[in-house]
Amino acid sequence: MSEPKAPTPTPAGDTYKGWVFKWTNYIKGYQRRWFVLSNGLLSYYRTQAEMGHTCRGTINLATATITVDDACNFMITNGGAQTYHLKASCEVERQKWITALELAKAKAARMQAESDDSGDDFSPSAAPGQGAGSQNAEFQSAMRMLGSKVEDLSTCNDLISKHGSALQRSLSELDNLTLTGEAGEKIRQVTERATLFRITSNAMINACRDFLSMAQTHSKRWQKALQAEREQRVRLEETLEQLAKQHNHLERAFRGAAQANASADSKSAFKPPLEIFFSFQKVHPVYVTKMSVLGISGPGKGEVSDDDDNEFFDAMEEAPEFITVPADPQFHKRSSSNVSSFNSEICQDDQSLNEEPLAMNQESPSQELVPLKKRRTRIPDKPNYSLNLWSIMKNCIGKELSKIPMPVNFNEPISMLQRLSEDLEYHELLDKAAKSHNSLEQMCYVAAFCVSAYSTTVYRTGKPFNPLLGETYELDRQRESGYRSLCEQVSHHPPAAAHHAISDRGWTLRQEITVASKFRGKYLSIMPLGTIHAIFEKSNNHYTWKKVTTTVHNIIVGKLWIDQSGEIDVVNHTTGDRCHLKFAPYSYFSRDVARKVTGVVMDKTGKAHYVLSGTWDEKMEFSRVMQSSRGGENGTEGRQKTVYQTLKAKELWRRNPLPDGAETMYYFTALALTLNEPEDGVAPTDSRLRPDQRLMEDGRWDEANAEKQRLEEKQRTARREREREALNQRSSSTSEEGVPHENYKARWFEHTEDKITGEAVHVYKGGYWEAKDQGKWDDCPDIF
Repeated sequence: MSEPKAPTPTPAGDTYKGWVFKWTNYIKGYQRRWFVLSNGLLSYYRTQAEMGHTCRGTINLATATITVDDACNFMITNGGAQTYHLKASCEVERQKWITALELAKAKAARMQAESDDSGDDFSPSAAPGQGAGSQNAEFQSAMRMLGSKVEDLSTCNDLISKHGSALQRSLSELDNLTLTGEAGEKIRQVTERATLFRITSNAMINACRDFLSMAQTHSKRWQKALQAEREQRVRLEETLEQLAKQHNHLERAFRGAAQANASADSKSAFKPPLEIFFSFQKVHPVYVTKMSVLGISGPGKGEVSDDDDNEFFDAMEEAPEFITVPADPQFHKRSSSNVSSFNSEICQDDQSLNEEPLAMNQESPSQELVPLKKRRTRIPDKPNYSLNLWSIMKNCIGKELSKIPMPVNFNEPISMLQRLSEDLEYHELLDKAAKSHNSLEQMCYVAAFCVSAYSTTVYRTGKPFNPLLGETYELDRQRESGYRSLCEQVSHHPPAAAHHAISDRGWTLRQEITVASKFRGKYLSIMPLGTIHAIFEKSNNHYTWKKVTTTVHNIIVGKLWIDQSGEIDVVNHTTGDRCHLKFAPYSYFSRDVARKVTGVVMDKTGKAHYVLSGTWDEKMEFSRVMQSSRGGENGTEGRQKTVYQTLKAKELWRRNPLPDGAETMYYFTALALTLNEPEDGVAPTDSRLRPDQRLMEDGRWDEANAEKQRLEEKQRTARREREREALNQRSSSTSEEGVPHENYKARWFEHTEDKITGEAVHVYKGGYWEAKDQGKWDDCPDIF
């Protein structure tokens, strides 16, 4: 069967396809694959029929290097991450591909540079569908396309010059030759290079034709766009003039009403112009935004400008699931004696929240002789590196976050394992829960601990380092706070980390978290998968819960901000008690406090005993439920809301203030500042020893980026080695894309089935702290 003839190369950006032989492995050697070059991306498939559903691999030519080998071979590599060893059927075919690839590479690199330069200039006036701004964006797009075609002509001209020189040299050599055995070979070279010259010339002619066609097409559109912009400006000027007249009329009416009514009540009956402006702004935010672009806006909180950091939603405020009202006075009289011992006990605990965490350790006289390590309170300030996030992520919409190659510019100098250890920031809540004698009281503390884990995220827009497979992190605070914590990255795809913490004060916390994330364009959704377990030794109570969705807003434009939303059920599997927590998503139209969290603690019969309320970034309060009833007001879906009569709310948890200068230190808390502090005796796989993370913390970001690429390539090499070993151990043949993986086994955690949830999880099997005491790390992998 003859090889299908590849089409003639066309200018960069147009599709070029054909059959090329690709090196697979030492067993199969070169295999015939169907390659497609389109929009700066080179993809390959097994057959042409696979183009609609199964792509075997893609490489971005913008940052790729094209290397020519011998007569028919060539290589394409993308920073070591991907390398294709290819072979054409003949030298002429190879030269066709080289020409098409060089054109596509030049255009892709140019488009990426333009995107980086223009990414920070985005403004609401250039958004689609906004009148003159839309026309301006269309005009700019047309100009960029025309400029791109001019660059195509320049690239083709360079290639023609290059290949023309080679052709002239061959012709000169042919003229100097006598009729020997080499004459036939030289004539063949001249023929092939003449063919290459013709192909490149055709590409240049096509580019010129496209350029002229686009210039003729867009000349009329530019005229229409300019005319539409003039008309839009006239309409806006007329509207603003009317608004100014109305504003002046309202001011005169207000002054007249103020003079006629001397009392404060009569004054408050008339709404001043500024309040009317704010009301108008809430009803018509798009119109007021246009006013702000033209320099007209109200002062203070009502101001709307291009620098506004908030992202507004059209969703209306969600109705609350229940209503709380003050309890009857009779309940207050009885509460001091026999209603709840929890009220008096928790009041005492509330006072201890503001005390030093070391106060509990002072109960043990044996520890007074052990000096505690003085930990650092500062890290180097974050350098001011500017980089356009949108230019990197715009081609990654819909992908998993863990599969997007991100420079350290968007990271913070800690790993995901260290970020997971930050869940223990308010471990004293678990300490108090362990001392509780009542399961419902204990549930309040556990629920508050669940909410407190999110308080560190309110300003933290940086992305943690993705841990390498086998990476670990220990947090030994046994002398200061009575607990020890160990995390290990137990899976790479999908990324999963196992965490185990145990305290001398009677509690154990364990979890395995797999993060699923999707980039949606304007925002990034991060969905933690996995269950968190808290077990208390004294009562044998076993609690479980899951985490809510984290959303990072304003990816395209504006200041990044983070929101938590969703619902959590904290369940006591020993007693059947349950706490339902609701994290309300942010809404511009909501009259409620931002980042609000509400919850109800119920026993196994469904009877409510406590109501929790607060915010996930500031504090949580509890109220004892004295009586509940169905209210007359309908809730969502026609259901009646529950009305809880509660005692006065008392504080259960409050966020610790950030250290001085936190805004220059990635908004780290006092605990986070110590997480990456060098420490002796840790495992060689500990995150503190990760070189790219350490370089970033020191402010050497360029070196950190290079080191990050080295570590990731080392991890890929180790994975390929495991795949090769697995392939050698199996007698059955497998496809190159479906190479079986050997079952990777974590070092400190074992894979088992959870008896409570039935999930497949990794549970700590022991041995780490003993190995640390002995200094024996022989079985640890070499990952750094």
